[in-house]
Amino acid sequence: MNKPLRRIAIFCGVLILALLVRTNYLQYVRADELNSREENRRVRIERYAHERGDIIVDGKAVTGSVETNGSDFKYKRVWKDGPMWAPVTGFSSQAFDSTQLENLEDGILTGNDDQLFFNRTLSMFTGEQKKGGNVVTTLNGAAQKAAFEGLGNQKGAAVALDPQTGAILALASTPSYDPSVFAGNSDKDSEARAKLLADKDQPMLNRALRETYPPGSTFKIVTAAAALENGLYDSIDDPTDSPLPWTLPQTSRPLNNEGTIPCKNATLREALRYSCNTVFGKISADLGNKKMIEEANKFGFNDEIFTPVRADKSVYPEDNPSQNAMAGIGQASNRATPLQMAMVASTIANDGKLMQPYMVAARQAPNTDTIYTAEPKEMSQPLSAANAQKIQQMMETVVEQGTGTNAQIDGVTVGGKTGTAENGVNNSKKPYAWFISYAKTDKGSPVAVAVVVADSKANRDNISGGGLAAPIARAIMKAVIDNK
Repeated sequence: MNKPLRRIAIFCGVLILALLVRTNYLQYVRADELNSREENRRVRIERYAHERGDIIVDGKAVTGSVETNGSDFKYKRVWKDGPMWAPVTGFSSQAFDSTQLENLEDGILTGNDDQLFFNRTLSMFTGEQKKGGNVVTTLNGAAQKAAFEGLGNQKGAAVALDPQTGAILALASTPSYDPSVFAGNSDKDSEARAKLLADKDQPMLNRALRETYPPGSTFKIVTAAAALENGLYDSIDDPTDSPLPWTLPQTSRPLNNEGTIPCKNATLREALRYSCNTVFGKISADLGNKKMIEEANKFGFNDEIFTPVRADKSVYPEDNPSQNAMAGIGQASNRATPLQMAMVASTIANDGKLMQPYMVAARQAPNTDTIYTAEPKEMSQPLSAANAQKIQQMMETVVEQGTGTNAQIDGVTVGGKTGTAENGVNNSKKPYAWFISYAKTDKGSPVAVAVVVADSKANRDNISGGGLAAPIARAIMKAVIDNK
């Protein structure tokens, strides 16, 4: 080969090598980045080029796919009872991406996940049209319906857990939205989404996971656990060291109770029954901020929870003695998600053991073969079994003889705690109505619940945890028990 031809050959070789390097760099190094870029429309077109797998509840799909015309997106996502299930499924839109399970399980639902490699390869040989896999949830349809209908047109949320496994049985948030109204790619879809985003009631906010509220007196369960675990009191039926009136530390301000109730030196059982602020505020002050934070953290406070959908961090704050006493009764800077307070009730019902909350029970290949099954995981042990059983007795007294009688279910043992949390400066806004509870049968406790009603239409004087939230919790617990 003469010299000019040799140079041309070398030059061509360099070009081919550069092309190979560039191709591999794009395919293996930058592929994820390019695929996730919002302006990469081809990824979205491919996502809806075939039928998406379904999200399953009680063995039935709550989602579906319909063929569309006049668009380069062949299929569009649809939901059954969209507003009821939106806090669980999220949305999947041709124009606006996806959220929650529709987003986190996108690989399974589109069929692109590595777990489905064998199925994809097999389809190439059989000629079958590509289809996504299914996501089987832990949700209980009857409990979800009871939660959604119980909240009705009120602003609030409800969460139900299986205390023994951590499986999420219900997760409702109101007001809600129908993901179907903006699942497409048209101007009408854009207008529908814009209207939802502009709604002052924030229907797209998942209040069960992404909103924190002062937990009010429901937090007294954590304070009682801290008292027992730290040996401040051994018995729930011995008098506590609780003067009345009692003044907040480092202030001249008395901590008031709701009405004239027998809180002076009340036992822990009676203090929870009557919801004595003075008793539990003093317990928090006696233990101090550090020990209260330690106990709250064991219940999951001060950390994000992944179900796998992320739940906001509930907060028990570092604070001065006066504010720490208020935080011990669920006020001051103490804030919690409904999921967090369901975890508190669940821990007590499960003899002190907190299980990791989860909502994906299994994943299925397109042919419905199971490729993943969830295993319950212990998250922590906030209190001993003996102390948890003491608090069970206290919570059952609340439902039998105290502020939680609206949660009673015939033939079933129910434990609960009400909360009416102050809202706004000097409690200027309508308070939050809380109720946390569990039900027990002869087979153990199948359900623990937290309900918060954040903006009821009721008159201010009629807002209470026992009046508004307890009946909803009762309906959810009964739905789970009746469905067993």
